[in-house]
Amino acid sequence: MATVQIDRRRLLVGGAALGTGLAVGIRLPGARPGARAEDGSPEVTAWVVIRPDETVVVRIARSEMGQGTLTGLAQLVAEDLDCDWSRVTAEYASPAANLARGRVWGDFGTGGSQGLRASVPYVREAGAAARSMLMAAAAARLGVDASALTVAKGVITHPPSGRTLTYGAVAEAAAKLPVPRRVTLKPRERWTIAGQPLKRLDTPPKVTGAQVYGFDVRLPGMVTGLVQDCPVTGGRLVRFDAAKALAVKGVRQVVRIDDTSLAVVADGFWPAKTALDRLEITWDYGPNAAVDSASIARSLTEGLAAADANDGNSAGDAAGGLSGAAKRIEATYSYPYLNHAPMEPMNATALFTGERCEVWCPTQNGEAALEAAASASGLPAAKCEVHKLHLGGGFGRRLAQDYVTQAVLVAKQMPGTPVKLLWTREEDMARGRYHPAMQARLEGGLDANGRIAALSVRLAGHSILGFAKDPLVFQGLAARGEHRFGYAVPNLKIDYAMRNSHLKPGFWRGVNINQNAIFLECFIDELAHAAGKDPLAFRLEMLDGDVRRRAVLEAAAARAGWGTPPAAGRHRGIAQVMTFGSYVAAVAELSVSDDGRRVKLHRIVAATDPGHVVNPAQVERQVSGSFVYGLSALFLQACTVEKGRIVETNFDSFDSMRLAQMPEVETIVMPAGGNAPWGGVGEPTIGVAAPAVLNAYFAATGKRLRDVPLSKAGVRLV
Repeated sequence: MATVQIDRRRLLVGGAALGTGLAVGIRLPGARPGARAEDGSPEVTAWVVIRPDETVVVRIARSEMGQGTLTGLAQLVAEDLDCDWSRVTAEYASPAANLARGRVWGDFGTGGSQGLRASVPYVREAGAAARSMLMAAAAARLGVDASALTVAKGVITHPPSGRTLTYGAVAEAAAKLPVPRRVTLKPRERWTIAGQPLKRLDTPPKVTGAQVYGFDVRLPGMVTGLVQDCPVTGGRLVRFDAAKALAVKGVRQVVRIDDTSLAVVADGFWPAKTALDRLEITWDYGPNAAVDSASIARSLTEGLAAADANDGNSAGDAAGGLSGAAKRIEATYSYPYLNHAPMEPMNATALFTGERCEVWCPTQNGEAALEAAASASGLPAAKCEVHKLHLGGGFGRRLAQDYVTQAVLVAKQMPGTPVKLLWTREEDMARGRYHPAMQARLEGGLDANGRIAALSVRLAGHSILGFAKDPLVFQGLAARGEHRFGYAVPNLKIDYAMRNSHLKPGFWRGVNINQNAIFLECFIDELAHAAGKDPLAFRLEMLDGDVRRRAVLEAAAARAGWGTPPAAGRHRGIAQVMTFGSYVAAVAELSVSDDGRRVKLHRIVAATDPGHVVNPAQVERQVSGSFVYGLSALFLQACTVEKGRIVETNFDSFDSMRLAQMPEVETIVMPAGGNAPWGGVGEPTIGVAAPAVLNAYFAATGKRLRDVPLSKAGVRLV
């Protein structure tokens, strides 16, 4: 067994940037011997509460938005706790309590595929620490040494005498013990809970309708507020006439939030919406009203040839290698702005009393929401609380807390009254944090043997972080780390010219791997065909020796039958990525109508190696779900700009693929195990479906599609 030294002084070192890893420490500074949960049950550790009826409550710091993180984290705690999984439930830890207890639960952020993999060390130790304390309490009760006891499914046994005690029977005594300095983690070969395809804990309330989302919150005396922000980012609110709005029955107030937004507060949604539509508002749209999609595209195109580029990954002499190549090709690709478009628009309910501020909200970072509440309320964080709720979709949008800030600012003007602030679908679409628009110019040179002699990739587009040396731009194209390039190219240059627009960018699921995988993997396919080589063989020949990358490529190809003829009329394409610490490859199989305008997706085989797997069933679902998201963007979605504002403000213009259009997805889960680092699942897998489909489309038609979405070229799913 692995023995872990627990130092009570070890604290969370700090949250790292998305995609760069996370330094963590034991959360024991917040341990409180004798502490109790709200229902009076003993808190064995901050992570584990055991009720008298043997129910085990696992506290969860990360957010659940459909990806299964809550269940996966509970499995890890339960495994080293050695409890009965059928008695496990979960609840969110409190951000305010986390602050008060020395960040005992650590980081609350849920993004960058970090929710589970960045929590593994300390949640396992939390479970093991609770197990050790329960065993110590049982040993004291039985008058034996703890080493003489065994435990399984929450039942502690003394084999020599046959006596047993349950966790519930000793939880009270265990909670009063000090947390041990050393704990023993269960070896992987003995896992019975972690690593298993167990049913999700959050499914039953969602199926029955009992699950409370942000839109479902009801508090005594609550009113509803609807937001209207300036339609053009960067514009401002000049004045408004509320007379017609206030004449609507049920309307309480029209509240100015800040220099760019206001809200109508009423007794319900419909009076608020009716009044909002009647408001007479004067906006100063500012200079950004002259921006449109064409001007943004021109800016990106200019960036493809500009001198002000920042290096991201270079080796050798790319220019020299290209000039001396036996064969040279080039291509330009483009990718649009995209909206997260979760089914649940932004919302938060706030109650401000003057002395305290509470917020009920779906958020991807409870601590960031607490900070936003404190800042907007003007109160110390110790006088604020955030009640986390399951998210009706996040995809990165709810990492920003603008909607929380607005809710508190409105509630602050109505002290003592709970205010549920809602964004309509149109407001949510018009005021998003958009996936960045990007263009790429790629130039490749082949030597006389058909190998890549040189490759140049120039990226031009919007930086999420807002500065020219934004490392996130190079996801999947980086020289090292968990977003590595992966191909052995002797002369390589990958650089970036930042070209920001007035739109606010954000972390859209997968971040930049979405466009970078298309740029690179489709161009690698172009090079393979120019070399007269099989696309799989060409990739395997050009790999930099990474055995895990080779393994997923070969596994996906073998399952898909690569190298054997597909059914009549069908064609295949392949792609691979390494990002968020995981290796993923996919083979897409499709058919295309004679005119090339109708595409039927039949099958996608995906092999994924995330290093380790807590719940293989959830991995399979994450892969399928990420393909829905990525393929919808490939075929259907784009955010366009006219007069400075977003055109697509509802699902009639920002569409999603239908169930009947979804291909059969076959997932090969093949974790490397051993000392491999933990990788992500939902975000790395989103990157491979689109380039695999595009490469299959070329195999079917001989035509390269380089501009997303494909609907712009009249290509649609059937």
